[in-house]
Amino acid sequence: MLGLLIADENVDSRKQMADLFIEAGYNVIVTNSAANALYGILKKTAQVVVLGGQFDEMTALDLIPLLKKCNRNLSIILVSDNLPLSILRKLRKEGIFYHALKPVRPEDRDEIRQVVQCAFRSLANSVG
Repeated sequence: MLGLLIADENVDSRKQMADLFIEAGYNVIVTNSAANALYGILKKTAQVVVLGGQFDEMTALDLIPLLKKCNRNLSIILVSDNLPLSILRKLRKEGIFYHALKPVRPEDRDEIRQVVQCAFRSLANSVG
């Protein structure tokens, strides 16, 4: 089963994303806790992470290196607004799969859906 972890401190954002990906047929795990995110990755229940810019008093810049140490093949899709370009460059060097702005319109949700699909496809191609 394809495991997708949604980690975001915003309840509405988590619910919106979860509904979108459950409808698309993914096994979705939702958390607002960095500890739960790490646990899901260590237990290999999540292969792709949709990560908000900040949660659990940690920024994505702090959390992404930890997530990648737990699973270097993890695909991380960062969903956030208003990140300075210097921070985005650092996050790209840490190995994020994609950066997207928070979805506002229906076509924004299509972008996130396509990116998640691409991330899983990329993982499948690297394994087999």
